Amino acid sequence: MIEAVHNSLGIPILSIVTFLPLAGAAVLLFVRNAGLVRWIALAVTVADFLVSIPILLNFDRTTYHMQFVEHYQWIPSWNITYFMGVDGISVLFVFLAALLGWICVVASWKAIEQKVKEFMISLLVMQTAMIGVFCALDFFLFYLFWEAMLIPMYLIIGVWGGKNRIYAAFKFFLYTLAGSIFMLIGIIVLYFAGGETFDIIALMQQKFSLPVQLWVFLAFFIAFAIKVPMFPFHTWLPDAHVEAPTAGSIILAGVLLKMGTYGLLRFPMAMFPYATSYYAVPIVVLSVIAIIYGGFLALAQTDIKKLIAYSSISHMGFVTLGLFVLNATGIEGGILQMLNHGITTGALFLCIGVIYERTHTRELAAYGGLAKAVPIYTTFLAIFVLSSLAIPGTNSFIGELLIITGAFGFNKVFAGLSIIGAMLGAVYLLGMYKKIALGEVSSHHIREAWDVDGREIAAMAVLALFVFWIGLNSAPFLDIMHVSVNHLIEQMNTVHGYYATIK
Repeated sequence: MIEAVHNSLGIPILSIVTFLPLAGAAVLLFVRNAGLVRWIALAVTVADFLVSIPILLNFDRTTYHMQFVEHYQWIPSWNITYFMGVDGISVLFVFLAALLGWICVVASWKAIEQKVKEFMISLLVMQTAMIGVFCALDFFLFYLFWEAMLIPMYLIIGVWGGKNRIYAAFKFFLYTLAGSIFMLIGIIVLYFAGGETFDIIALMQQKFSLPVQLWVFLAFFIAFAIKVPMFPFHTWLPDAHVEAPTAGSIILAGVLLKMGTYGLLRFPMAMFPYATSYYAVPIVVLSVIAIIYGGFLALAQTDIKKLIAYSSISHMGFVTLGLFVLNATGIEGGILQMLNHGITTGALFLCIGVIYERTHTRELAAYGGLAKAVPIYTTFLAIFVLSSLAIPGTNSFIGELLIITGAFGFNKVFAGLSIIGAMLGAVYLLGMYKKIALGEVSSHHIREAWDVDGREIAAMAVLALFVFWIGLNSAPFLDIMHVSVNHLIEQMNTVHGYYATIK
């Protein structure tokens, strides 16, 4: 039985928000003028963002059932359907992907000068794949979207990236492909073990044998841990971030990493409650290692972009810690921190790209005195640095507070160790800001830099709005996920009790 509620909007809005960017990419195939390409890409991504807003506004927060459902026969011989829907766990990330889509176009307005049409097409195809991942409720469809994001991201890094872009693109491709193979094996096993269906909702209602749970959990875990990336699967991320153009880094930090943690929530945790409990402690240990290790690595960096890249490993460690403490407080904190990290770290990469366009360097030693040269820019940078620090009043504070509170309910030692990562964050982020913005103007590059323009202010202001909105009033965002998270916890407890009796 499909767990769903009536589509109150009466239109296939999930298909629209998913495939509108792909339709825009098809239009761009016939456009030659680079300026017109940029404007069409911006119009399409803004329209996509506007379409995502009614999904949030009309979302029923009182039910855990899938909403805005679209369910059609596709390939009957394999029992494959076109099945789309969102719940309180996935709907926020559809909105996040749509929000960051137009910001990526804005960030690329001047930064991308060669092959503009090809870049914007890659960006729009990527947008469709990312949103599709969060909406798909059929494993075959989910896997298609998951694999579809691989090629455009490879091109964005490999064609428009830095001097070591080919190495970084291949590393990203090979790591992700390796994870996808493990996922495919897990999907095939579930197809036969679950009654020859790819229906994710139906598979969630199955009681799989303990060996299937334990082994398929590992297959899914490896696939999603690479995407997060969790320690020790993290080595592809700094290279990809450093070499990617600004829009590529925003996509990576803002959405792609969230696909990994979303996958952990949607599949192994929901389908394999016994295996989730069995592996929870080792995963929490890996999460705490990532928090501390990522912090120390960030502390050692002299390249601004690499510093923020390593900080992402630490921050995503907090997310996986929250998810696998297996209580509602930690899981809600983890989901909220996924959203927060996409906003804050995406904004930090936007700031890095903006100043790199002006100074053509990312070395911390080359900076100093930016607050005097570009005061509006450094004000926005300060906001996002404080958010990344999880200062009270900013979005990340709420997420980290919930995660650490949930972690204390799981194990006080792990919770205490995770706080070390927060302290390291204060050191490397405040140190970075001091070197960039404060002191005397260090060089003519800084002295001649110009402040942010209207296009850049618009993108930064929207992200800053969410920093303070979530930080000062997080209840609307937590309310969206609350019922779905509680239902997930109930499922895990009920089914885990069943397995405990037959073990």
